Amino acid sequence: MEFTAKIIAEFLKGEVVGDSGIVVSNVSKIEEGKPGTLTFLANPKYTEYIYTTQASIVLVGKDFHPIKDISATLIKVENPYQALASLLQLQESSKPEKSGISSQAFLDASARYGETLYLGAFAFVDKDVILGSHVKIYPQVYLGEKVEIGDHTIVYPGAKIYEGCKIGENCIIHAGAVIGSDGFGFAPDAANDYKKVPQIGNVVLKDFVEVGANTTIDRATLGSTVIEKGVKLDNLVQIAHNVKVGENTVMAAQSGVAGSTTIGRDCMFGGQVGITGHVKIADKVKAAAQSGIASGIKQEELIVMGAPAYSLPEYQRSYIYFRKLPSLVSRLEQMEKKLMDFENK
Repeated sequence: MEFTAKIIAEFLKGEVVGDSGIVVSNVSKIEEGKPGTLTFLANPKYTEYIYTTQASIVLVGKDFHPIKDISATLIKVENPYQALASLLQLQESSKPEKSGISSQAFLDASARYGETLYLGAFAFVDKDVILGSHVKIYPQVYLGEKVEIGDHTIVYPGAKIYEGCKIGENCIIHAGAVIGSDGFGFAPDAANDYKKVPQIGNVVLKDFVEVGANTTIDRATLGSTVIEKGVKLDNLVQIAHNVKVGENTVMAAQSGVAGSTTIGRDCMFGGQVGITGHVKIADKVKAAAQSGIASGIKQEELIVMGAPAYSLPEYQRSYIYFRKLPSLVSRLEQMEKKLMDFENK
């Protein structure tokens, strides 16, 4: 589909600077922009590319003021990244919806489903599964007994949802994700052999949750592992049994949360953050990438860094000394040598 700068600006409630009649039919990265495409500038690190990009239209913030000539037409908006997201969502919504049940899928006779179900080839839907309306189950998905999935949820190829788990409305579960596998529960006996503790709980995902590719969420030992409304989990995230993740919290790739930990709402965790078990994390906490959270955090909106993690200002002050350690050691060794020479005289 083709759109003019004028139409795009009207949709985004933005302001055109340049040729309002210029047409685009695709999107591109600003550093790789091509004629006929739209791009955006949200990160100041990429500002240099706006002067060289070949893209026809660039979304920029309302406070952007060029310091030299730009060949592209600009559309000034409040938030370029959110504006791009709105355009991409519009493009996605224009695609034809998948629907219909493949003859190569298995759908148990006891399963119930709503309007316009899509069930791809080799998907397996077990006994007493309940699927809402406009649900899309892609090929090779496994849904165990008594799984429930709400309206407008999408489960991409190869995802596995174990028995008894409940998925809300408007969720997205990406390829290879596993929801409801056993929590890591073992009890050593007198001979130090590990006996498996049956995990008889489930996993509950509330509405608007997105689960990345190959992410795993363990079922509870008892009760439920709960992922609240609006949570976004990146690829390769591990959520252990009986964890509770608060609303609108986000976790980047390779983060891991140990069992029975409670995480507040609106938290943000960078890649490879590790959180120990049986602790509570307050609302709006942020953890920098590779932080190791070894104890609970009671202070809301605290930003932590390091392993073990502590507050960002403290970490930054300490980092000054970390960097100086080699020179400090060298000076200490020189002082020791001088002292020994003095004592040996």
